[in-house]
Amino acid sequence: MEYAAPLHSKILNFKTLVAYSPGSIVSKSIMDDKAGRITLFAFDKGEKLSPHTTPFDALIQIVEGEGEIIIADKSFMVKEGESIIMPKSIMHAVNAHQQFKMLLTLIKSKQD
Repeated sequence: MEYAAPLHSKILNFKTLVAYSPGSIVSKSIMDDKAGRITLFAFDKGEKLSPHTTPFDALIQIVEGEGEIIIADKSFMVKEGESIIMPKSIMHAVNAHQQFKMLLTLIKSKQD
């Protein structure tokens, strides 16, 4: 596995590892290899990820605050300490009605 060099074999505090930036979404790669990808995001209030699909299942864990996760046109308000799985090939989106941070784990798998 490949890890971002400064993050390998260290205790991580996801709340402090990425900072909010006015009017934007900040992301920090935690791990990215052939098995999967872990990315930490900080969403400013009003920011969003437009509806899209991915070829892999993904796990969202809310690290701080609360975010709206939309899966197949169904809205879920996911709070700090909660998680939700977004199935592959299903339309999903993310909306920040307030600032929040999330950890996205993309689970790559062999395609059929």
